[in-house]
Amino acid sequence: MASTALEIVAFTVSISGWVLVSSTLPTDYWKVSTIDGTVITTATYFANLWKMCVTDSTGVANCKDFPSMLALEGYIQACRGLMIAAVSLGFFGSIFALFGMKCTKVGGSDKAKAKLACLAGIVFILSGLCSMTGCSLYANKITTEFFDPLFVEQK
Repeated sequence: MASTALEIVAFTVSISGWVLVSSTLPTDYWKVSTIDGTVITTATYFANLWKMCVTDSTGVANCKDFPSMLALEGYIQACRGLMIAAVSLGFFGSIFALFGMKCTKVGGSDKAKAKLACLAGIVFILSGLCSMTGCSLYANKITTEFFDPLFVEQK
């Protein structure tokens, strides 16, 4: 009975992680930059993997989608691919885990369920590695640009 409870807790934690990774993908504030000055000239720039926006002091936001996949920088393309792969792998991992749990009636014998549960664990680990690599790559690029004294664009 303890192994069934442990499986349910592990399944809940893994689904929660997949939901959190899925919710970070459309988040607007991956990169934020603020220009402070007088009330009239204050502006906030923010961007994510899909668009770039600017908000002025009146609260009006002006967003522009990235025009073309081929015109993007390489790190944004890589981060997009890694994050989409993480969400896809997490989805399939949750399906495999659901069928591999001992408390479900679907999935066949105990030996087949054990193989499905092991496969689900491997897929969840790959999903986490893709997510971690994508976020780390994006964060590395931002910090590298911020601390580079020769970088002349908006910091």
